[in-house]
Amino acid sequence: MHRVIAGRAPGVTVIDISHQIPAHDVRAGALALWRAAPWLVPGVILAVVDPGVGGPRRAVAIEVAGAGAVLVGPDNGLLLPAATLLGPVTDAVELTGPPPSPSRAPGGHPGRGVTFAGRDLLAPASADLAKGVDLHRLGTVIDPAGLAGDPVSRPDAEPDGRLRAEVLWVDHFGNAQLNARPADAEHLAPVTLVQVGHHTLSARWFSTYAEMGDAPAGQDAPEVGLVTDSYGLLALSCDGDSAAALLGMRAGDQVWLDRSSGG
Repeated sequence: MHRVIAGRAPGVTVIDISHQIPAHDVRAGALALWRAAPWLVPGVILAVVDPGVGGPRRAVAIEVAGAGAVLVGPDNGLLLPAATLLGPVTDAVELTGPPPSPSRAPGGHPGRGVTFAGRDLLAPASADLAKGVDLHRLGTVIDPAGLAGDPVSRPDAEPDGRLRAEVLWVDHFGNAQLNARPADAEHLAPVTLVQVGHHTLSARWFSTYAEMGDAPAGQDAPEVGLVTDSYGLLALSCDGDSAAALLGMRAGDQVWLDRSSGG
């Protein structure tokens, strides 16, 4: 894909965000893109997590004019969370191209295939967009309302003040990122009762991981607290250990936040 872009749009800078999305995990790819999107604009954002390649799913380019962005990829829910975060979608096309051919193309490489749209359709379209080619020259206009996927969910506030959140992501260090921002739960600070599955604990709020320090007196396990992570979201974390492992958390788990009598 890099070589296709370099050949079609010489001099265009390509920045890799990740090649570590689990196989076939569209949700993980969508969330990785959603987290990174504010730092990627203006520009063309190409994403490929495409287990349905060759099937009925569409290949699309989605314009968010207010952010100066076009997102290119499969229409399987991968792009829409990031697009809606960046602003209202202003245009969208279904990408078209030459029909698949078993013949060999000039230069000795195979012609367009059906199992690697990233290389054969999405990368060329992205390169053309980076060169300033008009979006409408690359495909057929489609209704943005029909794009697959949904915005990232927000936490649910209960009448009694409790907050029902979701674990969006567990990173390499075991920090469990929630779909809640500090403003969503500030009424529960500085100590919040956290319930995850069978675990219930009082979690203090910290500005940094280092503030947590060692395990509190009388406890063997490290302290789990709430930290605002680098994406501006609340995360259950502990200093030098995995909060996710300690509490048995994984992406998609439900987390309840409530007032605590501690602190």
